[in-house]
Amino acid sequence: MKAIRRFTVRPVLPDALKPLSDLARNLRWSWQAETRDLFRSVDPERWAAAGGDPVRLLGSVPSARLAELAGDRRFLRRLSAAADDLADYTSGDRWYQSQERSAELPAAIAYFSPEFGITAALPQYSGGLGILAGDHLKAASDLGVPLIGVGLLYRHGYFRQSLSRDGWQQEHYPVLDPHELALAPLTEEDGTPCHVTLALPGGRRLTARIWLARVGRIPLLLLDSDVEENDLGERDVTDRLYGGGSEHRLLQEMLLGIGGVRAVRTYCRLTGHPAPEVFHTNEGHAGFLGLERIAELSDAGLDFDAALEAVRAGTVFTTHTPVPAGIDRFDRELVARHFGPDAELPGIDVHRILHLGMESYAGGEPNLFNMAVMGLRLGQRANGVSLLHGHVSREMFSGLWPGFDAEEVPITSVTNGVHAPTWVAPEVVRLGARQIGAQRAEDAMTVGGSDRWDSVADIADQDIWELRRVLREKLVLEVRTRLRASWRQRGAGTAELGWIDDVLDPDVLTIGFARRVPSYKRLTLMLRDRDRLMELLLHPERPVQIVVAGKAHPADDGGKRLIQELVRFADDPRVRHRIVFLPDYGMAMAQKLYPGCDVWLNNPLRPLEACGTSGMKAALNGCLNLSVLDGWWDEWYQPDFGWAIPTADGAATDDDRRDELEAAALYDLLEHRVAPRFYERGRGGLPDRWIQMVRQTLTHLGPKVLAGRMVREYVERLYAPAARAHRALTPEAARELAAWKARVRGAWSRVTVEHVETSSAADRADRAELGASLGVRVRVGLGELAPDDVEVQVVSGRVDAEDRIADASVVPLKPAGGGEEGRWVYEGPLSLDRAGPFGYTVRILPSHPLLASPTELGLLAVPPEGAGEGAGVLMR
Repeated sequence: MKAIRRFTVRPVLPDALKPLSDLARNLRWSWQAETRDLFRSVDPERWAAAGGDPVRLLGSVPSARLAELAGDRRFLRRLSAAADDLADYTSGDRWYQSQERSAELPAAIAYFSPEFGITAALPQYSGGLGILAGDHLKAASDLGVPLIGVGLLYRHGYFRQSLSRDGWQQEHYPVLDPHELALAPLTEEDGTPCHVTLALPGGRRLTARIWLARVGRIPLLLLDSDVEENDLGERDVTDRLYGGGSEHRLLQEMLLGIGGVRAVRTYCRLTGHPAPEVFHTNEGHAGFLGLERIAELSDAGLDFDAALEAVRAGTVFTTHTPVPAGIDRFDRELVARHFGPDAELPGIDVHRILHLGMESYAGGEPNLFNMAVMGLRLGQRANGVSLLHGHVSREMFSGLWPGFDAEEVPITSVTNGVHAPTWVAPEVVRLGARQIGAQRAEDAMTVGGSDRWDSVADIADQDIWELRRVLREKLVLEVRTRLRASWRQRGAGTAELGWIDDVLDPDVLTIGFARRVPSYKRLTLMLRDRDRLMELLLHPERPVQIVVAGKAHPADDGGKRLIQELVRFADDPRVRHRIVFLPDYGMAMAQKLYPGCDVWLNNPLRPLEACGTSGMKAALNGCLNLSVLDGWWDEWYQPDFGWAIPTADGAATDDDRRDELEAAALYDLLEHRVAPRFYERGRGGLPDRWIQMVRQTLTHLGPKVLAGRMVREYVERLYAPAARAHRALTPEAARELAAWKARVRGAWSRVTVEHVETSSAADRADRAELGASLGVRVRVGLGELAPDDVEVQVVSGRVDAEDRIADASVVPLKPAGGGEEGRWVYEGPLSLDRAGPFGYTVRILPSHPLLASPTELGLLAVPPEGAGEGAGVLMR
């Protein structure tokens, strides 16, 4: 007989052990080894059975064992030390509080994401976006940055993956009980649970409970629609991560954005936490948060335009996708139905809402509401997640700023990082602590600093190589355990599985490849020439072994076919001891996989990998990267510590030919450079050159790939400027800025560049000397605008064969007279500071002290044909 409800009956902790509950309920244990060791010592077998989850562990320990521990003075001393350490960690000053002029930094930042990968014990993530969000919160906690995380609580998480006998992906959706997770309901002062409510079409309501997770110093608010107040359809809104159709996804994103802001307001009211001055939306899923904040300001007396300016000032938007297909887009009628007088945010004109997300630019789909477009229109500051991705994003969204070169689109980049204490193996940490001390090793992983990482140069070659061998051996044992469990799920009997005892070899070069399985990541590129791959795997002197893992989206049959193709190859008795596919890739597996691999493989279609942080996690464990120059690897690759797979990206190369060429390049690298380097031995019997590459990986990449470095960049380059802009946009300033923008937009059609001339005869001869200076004189028409409303610029630089200016320098010109009938003269010098083909042009942009960028309005005036003496200057 099946139970209609399942819950855990927990033993009552003796008073002496009460701190165990606090330690279990703060997710800092997931990256704090001493606390995990403490819980392991409670009952090692039950700790393993609980999957390393303290909450589950405490729900299973017999009362007799708890009574025994309550009388164990040594255990109580360890418990007291762990509790004191957590108290110091959560209350003491850290990097953020020690900054000069720290009072000018944001009092609080609200960080919204559709998924958070904190720990396998809280499975609320699908892949890189969620893991990045989790690492962002952990690094912010380590640095003392006052973040509030906001997300949804999915009762089925993403999904658990297994394989059928023939290698087809199977999905399972175990139900998660919030009471069995490291969560607590946010409650009012009288103890009643806190809720947020959204209005839906037809008079329906969507209600969600607010759950609170503690991520070190950071509160994480998760909204859960599975509550009695909802009808069945509304209860299922937060059923699965990235599940359901368009309306289901729209409701999830409305709840995340609008409900999330309301949850933040509730949390701050109840706890006294400072209200956020900056709102950061991690990808476009939470973009509706800006609408809720506009509604708040409208209720306080601002009109829509002024409220929009105030909201934009304090909003940061991060885009993670390099392709339009990766962005959530909704039919405009679906969006319109969920807003307005009969639904949510009735005080805002639906047409104003639609305008924020419509693709109203050349090449856009006029009937689609684009969440990333709304994110960019609602956020004054935006960024991609690597230098290359920033460039790709500026190209992709350039239609929002017509007339500007893509390089001037106001999207910067902050390259992602990873949280070292989460991803670095304990063995690596211990070796570092032995070398530089435990505190300096911890600082190296959290705050960063190349001086701490430089000490890796002093670690003996023998110690590094022994460490690599230990980690490889642990991975081999882990793979065999997981592979045996997978085959049992596939229906194999014990008698069939003896071969698993010989799978992988702790002395063989081990390559890892693990990620989500969309087509662009090319899971099966390694299978392009199966005979050649087989030769590499079975080489008599320099064999290679490969560990592969990954999940395809449940609706992606193409991705499932790729997995099946790989699994069927790995099932071949000739190679199954050298290549394995491990199902159910997640954080717990990843933490074992990264350290044990010698090489981390990544072969996406360039430039479709926005960042690709798995290679960063591997690098922090001394694993070398073998990757296409995409994402972060394009930015930081050096031949001293890895290999770049050449790309066949010529315009005349079709997809099939491209894959063939790039697979051949991959095989060549493995056969002729990677494997020989691993197996060659120096005089001392060690692979000296390989060890040197490991050392270079740690010293050069270590400080760069840290989430602490990433979060510091967000604070300095985005959060702090956004907070200053937020404070400057008082209600009166917001009204003034909105009125100024309306006036400029209305008058811009009459802004013109009428004539351009220079004072140098050499210019007219199309020749000039390097180091010379030209005087530029421009006559402009400003119509109803004044010089204070605009900036007139001369833009110069090298020119290509089509006279396009590259690597441009911008110099503002100064008013030099005029004013009759709106005509003005501007003048200024142009320095000829570069040899070779050189050109210049003149343009007019709006200018206001409260603009974050002169390109913000997307308005531009340039000379018409024949307005000047010529655009090119040739120099020698």
